[in-house]
Amino acid sequence: MSDACVIASGAVSALGLGPLAYRVPGAGEPAPVAIARDEELARAGLLRPFAARAPAALGVAPGADRATDLLKAALSQTLAALERVRPGWRGERIGIALGTSSGGMLTAERFFAARAEGADAGSLAALASGATYFAPFNDALAAFGLERTPLRTHLLAACAASTLAIGLGLRWLDRDACDLVLAGGYDALSTFVAAGFEALRATTASSSRPFRLGRDGMALGEGAAVVALVREDRRRGAPVMVRVAGFGASTDAVHITAPDRTGSGLMRAGAAALADAGWPASRVGLVSAHATATPYNDAMESRAIAALFAAPRPAEGSGAAPPPPVVHPFKAQIGHTLGAAGALESLAAAAALAASIAPPAASEGELDPDAPALLLERAEPRPLDAALKLSAAFGGANAALLLTSRASGRKPRRARPVHLRAAARVTGFDLGRLAEATGIPRDRLARLDALCRLGLTAVAALADVVGEGALRGAGIVAGHALATIDTNDVYDARRRARGARFVEPRLFPATSPNAIAGECAIAYQLTGPSFAVGAGLGGALEALRAAAELVASSDADRMVVVAADDAGPVARELLGLTVAQHRAVACGAVALLLQADPGDAGRLREVDLDLPVDHDGPVGHLALLRWLDEHG
Repeated sequence: MSDACVIASGAVSALGLGPLAYRVPGAGEPAPVAIARDEELARAGLLRPFAARAPAALGVAPGADRATDLLKAALSQTLAALERVRPGWRGERIGIALGTSSGGMLTAERFFAARAEGADAGSLAALASGATYFAPFNDALAAFGLERTPLRTHLLAACAASTLAIGLGLRWLDRDACDLVLAGGYDALSTFVAAGFEALRATTASSSRPFRLGRDGMALGEGAAVVALVREDRRRGAPVMVRVAGFGASTDAVHITAPDRTGSGLMRAGAAALADAGWPASRVGLVSAHATATPYNDAMESRAIAALFAAPRPAEGSGAAPPPPVVHPFKAQIGHTLGAAGALESLAAAAALAASIAPPAASEGELDPDAPALLLERAEPRPLDAALKLSAAFGGANAALLLTSRASGRKPRRARPVHLRAAARVTGFDLGRLAEATGIPRDRLARLDALCRLGLTAVAALADVVGEGALRGAGIVAGHALATIDTNDVYDARRRARGARFVEPRLFPATSPNAIAGECAIAYQLTGPSFAVGAGLGGALEALRAAAELVASSDADRMVVVAADDAGPVARELLGLTVAQHRAVACGAVALLLQADPGDAGRLREVDLDLPVDHDGPVGHLALLRWLDEHG
């Protein structure tokens, strides 16, 4: 048996710390709601200043960055629990997969402002090291002596980040790449992000009402959650909180922010998780929904759930069809915690399974007939064997986990060899040629940021080598060094100049490091798993390793790896202010195609699934170029 068993956890949300962060009400109780008017967002000028902040005191010494503190709090709880249930865990092979949407954005806001105001080099240097997406990840790990763990990755996958992180951890355990996985995610509230979501008209003017008529969006939240995973057959007597029995991921490849209204992309991710576990949908009593309470997302998700749980007509004499699963929209209670959402919502589902309690929905009002869902007003005792966790994100990324209260009997996936089929490198882009290659209108390409245009150019060059048909249906992982930092500075400059209410809605999606993967997926119909990674300046190698893992585990037969750097002025200055000041960053991009089939000639290069990731070597896509040179 090879379920990934959760044997320890740590969590922070607006509901509290530890189990309080994801508490399921007792039978007959309504859902507690922590969303309220947020004075900080109101002072920034936002018209819809509703959010859910975690407690000020987190049980750890406060530092310079709130996101780091949130992650440290969740890690601290998890590691303390591990000491109790698995003494000696530090001597084991550890894997770390943690996700975020905005990483060190709070420090980045201060860095952008100080730079614009002409601050001296000393003041800027004090902020620069914390202004990257990966700073909270590395700082929190360093606080517990885990910063040099060889198998670690930082998923920059927006709202699906921690769901994908837990799924990647399951794959590592399947392959016996490690003995213990720490997986989860985190995010802090920032005006930068809140202004962007309000500009996209995705936030609520009062309270979040998923699946109800008149719903008008979500409220943001902050939090963190980390779980410790081990294989069922290697838990050494540790008690099990819940089992991760299945994982699936897909991409809509339709729109960078709007979901595929048919729900087919999310449905494919859910179906893959069920198939991975060998678990029939009829035995799933609870769906932990993404449930952002936006008109299109809820309607899409409702269709995905209906398709997943469409019961075949019962045979004569076989009894009635199983009832539909209860849907739990946890974001209506703790806000949308972005990178932490999937992990926090999974823990809430785990608590429901353990207590045999179907949790209530916090929303009120008449159900939308276009987005039907079985919502409970109060918690009800129910036998629950399994829950399906669904997540969706910017870029069209979808992810799903199948959580069970007992061993599923699942067999580990056997790893298969992964081969590099082709590679392409570009050093810039030409809008006319890119429009011709992709079929994307030139004016739309002009509205994309430089990073997305470089990524599209590299994938177009790869398509020239292998043919577009070889890419269609593949997945994609983007690798980052400094990600979208120059794009973020341009976006934030307008926020500072005009106020949070007047940010550029068309630019906000490009501030997500996952945007490059999403744009490439749309252009080339890359409908497999997609996300971005970056735990440091060698994030391109992280992308190669993560993509190879998904091919090896049969989550995809083919994966595209893309790494790009626009080498803008902010990126160059930031590097010059840190210990990486002597390392070059260059404008350019690299795209690779990985596949399971070695080809007729059988002469394709095999990719090492345990390839080392060097964050102290070449920066960004240059790391992939060096790897290609060394393994040519």
